[in-house]
Formats: sequence, structure tokens, C-alpha cells
Amino acid sequence: MADKFDRIVLSVPDLHQAVADYQRLLGAEPTIHETAGERRCAWWGLSNTVIEVIEDAGGSAKLQGIVFSAADAPCAESAVANPLGLDLRLCDGSATRDFRQHSAEAQCADLCVDHVVLRTDNAQACVALFRDALGIRLALDKTVPQWGGRMLFFRTGKLTLEVIEGSEGETAPSAFWGVAYQCSDLAGYVQALHDRGVSTSAIRDGRKPGTQVATLKSHNLGVPTLLIQGAR
Repeated sequence: MADKFDRIVLSVPDLHQAVADYQRLLGAEPTIHETAGERRCAWWGLSNTVIEVIEDAGGSAKLQGIVFSAADAPCAESAVANPLGLDLRLCDGSATRDFRQHSAEAQCADLCVDHVVLRTDNAQACVALFRDALGIRLALDKTVPQWGGRMLFFRTGKLTLEVIEGSEGETAPSAFWGVAYQCSDLAGYVQALHDRGVSTSAIRDGRKPGTQVATLKSHNLGVPTLLIQGAR
């Protein structure tokens, strides 16, 4: 059973440019290495997960997938077969533990991932996959038409997977869509981003009571990105 979001994976056509952009967002220099498939990637450590940016010269920038960890998983990553066609993998977390121990310069103290957004036309299949097959707690299941339809919130390891099912009649392949980062001082972080040449929206009240948010307008690797301060 999955017990943590080990890594959030983004793929980009140009790793060099992506690293330059994301360094400004995360405020730290990543560790660069090659995966088992000999694709170059960059890792940044956050308190509750790792951001992995991987080079895919033939593709476009996107939020590609999630690697979960489980205590009983083998050391080598294995793909999680699923009917939704999502890029999901399972590992034992040892590579991430080693990275945190030996790459202090790549750890980001000021941010963590609040949630990752998945859009789907089959919420029930997501329940079968994430709750039943992977053992991730379904913390909330509600229908909110003004926000897009049925919403599911799966939570483990202090991180949430927010699943949004479109309105009835809407069909689209299931795909990871966006990411939200939590920070303790949103105004200060937004100012620091502006000083580093990163553009954001104005700070505004979030949908969840007691939160404030700002949308990243640049240096987001083509992935819709939100900054959040407040209740989790």
C-alpha cells in the first residue's frame, strides 16, 4: 500500500532551461543525474516529497506522473498498471532517502507541495485505483458544480491528490493537470519571486476559508501552478 508521494514528476523538452526556470521558483540548485533509462533529470527536495524534472526531447512540458513509496515495495521502481493510462510508479523510497542525506544544497526549506490536481472523466475508476488498489485514504468526496463537478481528495504523507471529474457528458482522457505549493509567508515569498524575475498574480483569498493564494505566471514549466498560505 502506498504511504507517501515519493516524487512528483514533470517532463520537459529542455532540461537546461527547465532547471534555470525552476531554480528561480524553488530557490535552490537541484541535483542532476540520469535515470535507469538514461534520461537526464533534476531533483529538488521538499519537506513532503521530491520534485523530479525529467528530460523528454520528443515531448512537451507537462505534469507527467507520480511515484509513490511503500514499505513493502522493491528497491527498483515498478509501474502501477491502471485503466486510466496514468504514469504511476511504486518504489521503496530508498533513492529519495539517499538523495536527502547527500544533497543538502538541493533541499527547499520554504515550500512543500499542498496538492496535485488530476482531471478525469471517471471518478469511480480513481476510487478503485487510489483507494482500493493503492490504499490511499479518500479524505473527501463531494460534488461542487461551480468548481467543475465531482471532486475527490486522496491524502497520504501530508500531501493531497485532488481529482476533478468533469460535468456529466464531458469526456477527456485522465491526466495530471496542476500543482499547488504551500508556503508559510505568501507575501514574502511572492516578493522574493518578483526579485528573482518570476511573475505572479496578485495575492487573493483562496476557495478554502482561511487561505490566500497567488497564481504563478512564469517559470512554471507549462504546468498550472498555485502558491498557497493557510489552513491545510
